[in-house]
Amino acid sequence: MQNTTLKTEEKNTTKRMVTVALTTAVTCILAPLSIPIPVSPVPITLTNLVLFISVFILNWKDALLSYVVYLLIGLAGLPVFSGFSGGIAKLAGPTGGYLIGFLFLILIEGMLINKFPRRKLPAAAGMILGMAVTYLFGTAWLAVQMKIPFTAALSIGVLPYLFGDAIKIILAVVAGPILQSRLSNIR
Repeated sequence: MQNTTLKTEEKNTTKRMVTVALTTAVTCILAPLSIPIPVSPVPITLTNLVLFISVFILNWKDALLSYVVYLLIGLAGLPVFSGFSGGIAKLAGPTGGYLIGFLFLILIEGMLINKFPRRKLPAAAGMILGMAVTYLFGTAWLAVQMKIPFTAALSIGVLPYLFGDAIKIILAVVAGPILQSRLSNIR
């Protein structure tokens, strides 16, 4: 009996490590794909979509771990940030506040998904609240970096992205539970 329990724990640990690593890899692959927009130094990326879905696939702690590993990979200089960039300059630059804000996105979304499992409305609310906090961090940092008023940073760092982020939330609320269900069946 003890041998069976040990093997099950090893499988769970291995599965968890592989899932976290694969999620980090997907983030490293999709996050650099970006579309620059003329009105803002902040490009459109898929980073938040990956993070929205990662909280479904992993739990919030593992999603946070995956994202921190992604940040460390980028800080080490590998080109995993938007526009295939990397290094401390990206975190210290105009988009650094958004990269930090994503940590809170994962925490907020994760808390609501954990509290209300398999419920789409609380999941969407967690994503919306998490993005609001991300926008707050990102806009404040953008204003400081560009030496512009907060309202001006809001108009170039948030307003152009609201529609696209709403679409990403809808996609994540639909796809996240499906992926979660399918991946939970993998042994």
